[in-house]
Amino acid sequence: MKTKKAKIQDQNPTPPSKKTSQFQSYFNKIKNLSTNKTGSAWGILVLVCTFLLMIDAVYLFYLLQNDFYDFNLEQSQSIFGSIFMMIGAGLLLFKTSFFMYTLYKYFCYKAVESVSDEELPTCTVIVPAYNEGKLVWDTLISLANSEYPEEKLQILAIDDGSKDDTWQWMLKAKQQLGNRLEICQQPENKGKRHALYRGFNEGSGEIFVTVDSDSVVNTDTLRNLVSPFVNNEKCGAVAGNIRVLNNKKALLPKMLDVSFVLSFEFVRSAESTLNSVLCTPGALAAYRRTAVFACLPAWINQTFMGQPSDIGEDRAMTNMILKQGLHVLFQRNAYAYTNVPEQYKGLYKMFIRWGRSNVRENLEMSKYVFTNFKKESKTGTRLLFLSQSLEIIMTYPFLIFMLFFVYTHPLLFISSTLLSILVISTFSVIFYANRYKVSESFWAYTYSILYTFGLFWITPYAIVTASKRGWLTRDIPVKK
Repeated sequence: MKTKKAKIQDQNPTPPSKKTSQFQSYFNKIKNLSTNKTGSAWGILVLVCTFLLMIDAVYLFYLLQNDFYDFNLEQSQSIFGSIFMMIGAGLLLFKTSFFMYTLYKYFCYKAVESVSDEELPTCTVIVPAYNEGKLVWDTLISLANSEYPEEKLQILAIDDGSKDDTWQWMLKAKQQLGNRLEICQQPENKGKRHALYRGFNEGSGEIFVTVDSDSVVNTDTLRNLVSPFVNNEKCGAVAGNIRVLNNKKALLPKMLDVSFVLSFEFVRSAESTLNSVLCTPGALAAYRRTAVFACLPAWINQTFMGQPSDIGEDRAMTNMILKQGLHVLFQRNAYAYTNVPEQYKGLYKMFIRWGRSNVRENLEMSKYVFTNFKKESKTGTRLLFLSQSLEIIMTYPFLIFMLFFVYTHPLLFISSTLLSILVISTFSVIFYANRYKVSESFWAYTYSILYTFGLFWITPYAIVTASKRGWLTRDIPVKK
């Protein structure tokens, strides 16, 4: 079946009347003002409750010191308890040592500065879209405004059989941008991986950049993102720096923004010094053309337990490029701002998808990480792999212990858990406050509480359902 091509003249979205547009704009301003005030008050209340919980945890821990001592003594006198305590102590020592190692590597990190226009390689930006509506228009316009030589930049947007008006917004962007934008439409929804596959095959650039269709970029993002390829011939992929776009609209995005900063600007900075960033994010990533085509057949035909892989395409591509012995780096100065779920349901679906991908790709990585897959040092890559693998392996033992702890000593569990959150999350707070706004950094505490008590089930569930397919998000009800 042939794919549909853009027909601008008869498929442009019908613009609203000027009077209606002005009224709607005025109405939206009043609505947003009211929403912002309500959201601000609600946010302050949530933060206050978070701090009260923390204070109570410290006080409760102080009151229950003797109970903690008796509990530890009781566990140490049983064979099972002793074994578990030794394993726990060993894991704590490893994680503490690994954290210090990561901290050291973070301070060693330095982003690559942008090269000159003459040195910049030709670049194809691929934007796969499914049920994004106007967001895809925002994405394409932000890319077109990039400070990148027009003659070296190809922007390719692919509608993956959307059920909403995504295609209409692509047509509107095409009308505005002309030959600077190429658009095409998949005959049916086949998944993000297949949309990217088409983009890889149709793109002409030396470097492929993939951008999610609900993300926007800074004007200097693209040139910063691709500069490492010029300075490092062994660079196969580069991860961008992802921030949350809708962090003013709801509480969950505020929490996730703090989490993203730690995940990218701390963890991936350290990974980059080891040339082994484990995942280039779908929201913004760059790949050397030769590295992509070296693994493209395996990537598009990837399966897990006999089923085609339709999730984790970014982690899979990263894994296959690392396997080639190439470097995967992170550019802290290449920003993209992406939309994240604002409701609990959307959040846990996103985390389930990430969790399943993590399980799958750790299994794939185990097949080569202890082989001679590259000539230079492999120690850093192996340590990163071991750290992630241990978290998966110990998921069920710790889940069983946690349930046992909750059943036998609920107050000890609550107080010790909240105190641990206070201690561990304080690093996230300090890190975010140092990089951005102090007032926003405290959401790290709230997010840790939410994750510990409301999302702890994600990893255990993702492990046992790792073979399940489905993107889980992006679907919309079909309009009648």
